[in-house]
Amino acid sequence: MTGPAALDLASIRRAPKALLHDHLDGGLRPATVLELAADCGYDELPAQDAQSLGAWFRDAADSGSLERYLETFAHTVAVMQTPEGLRRVARECAIDLAADGVVYAEVRFAPEQHLEKGLSLDEVVEHTLAGFREGEAIAAERGDAIRVTCLLTAMRHAARSREIAELTVRFRDRGVGGFDIAGAEAGFPPTRHLDAFEYLRANHAHFTIHAGEAFGLPSIHEALAFCGCDRLGHGVRITDDISVPGAIEDARLGLVANYVRDTRVPLELCPSSNVQTGAVPSLDKHPFDLLARLRFRVTVNTDNRLMSDTTMSQEMLKLVDTFGYGWSDLERFTINAMKSAFIPFPDRLKIIDEVIKPGYAVLLG
Repeated sequence: MTGPAALDLASIRRAPKALLHDHLDGGLRPATVLELAADCGYDELPAQDAQSLGAWFRDAADSGSLERYLETFAHTVAVMQTPEGLRRVARECAIDLAADGVVYAEVRFAPEQHLEKGLSLDEVVEHTLAGFREGEAIAAERGDAIRVTCLLTAMRHAARSREIAELTVRFRDRGVGGFDIAGAEAGFPPTRHLDAFEYLRANHAHFTIHAGEAFGLPSIHEALAFCGCDRLGHGVRITDDISVPGAIEDARLGLVANYVRDTRVPLELCPSSNVQTGAVPSLDKHPFDLLARLRFRVTVNTDNRLMSDTTMSQEMLKLVDTFGYGWSDLERFTINAMKSAFIPFPDRLKIIDEVIKPGYAVLLG
């Protein structure tokens, strides 16, 4: 019997991973941004070579402000307005995630932001889904099997959430797994979109809500109590409802934190992104480990691979280096994510039992 594999980037890439929180318009290859910009005549990019452009996205996103972080998306969204652009970005997303060992991914984007060249909402979704299926097929040919589920996002400052909720239900059997709202939290509470959430609940549709990232406990409370979300996008500020006066076993949880833990509401935590947007001051101050030790259902996510210059493997390695995690911890976080996926229960179980557990068994030795 061999011992466990070394916990380094190469071995973590071999580990099967499940990703719940990844933005399509935040994961483009810099070279693709340049090529698509040339194809569609977009001339406002801040750099003209892939290396410099990648560095610009990372540095511009590294502002400590969610609002400034979100400004970087103007450039990626601008080159995703055509069938070819949407299809290519989705195809490359699936290929890139699969090459990093991601076996299941939920990738979200806001169809309402891709209508500038005359596409309808349905056409935007159709082209994107076609790109994901192409990417899955190419990845499978390379021996990197992945299943990609699409989430449709409504922008919380806009007024199209009911329309996007209906779009989600319309495409639920064609590769769309659920709904999300995103954008600046302050001043745009999730309860502005109650009509959309009531429609989704009436149609037994899944949804997650960006909450508890830039804004605190009230955002999480509303997302759960009034909107009825299945998962919390980020949810890092749940720690506002937790006090740890001494040892971890002495931790005191308020009503919201207790509810989140008791009902196993998944937290879509995105370590690097949370540092960039100022949600946490540094990685070693990230509450991921506190929440993991208190047995919340924590999951590891990339958020925006281009803006954070990251991958799932790199996010996991950062957590290993910061908190001393081992393979069994990474397996637990991965199974947490897979249990929380917006696909049928038998499908989740199949990936856990046939892909994730056997993959980690090899790494655990």
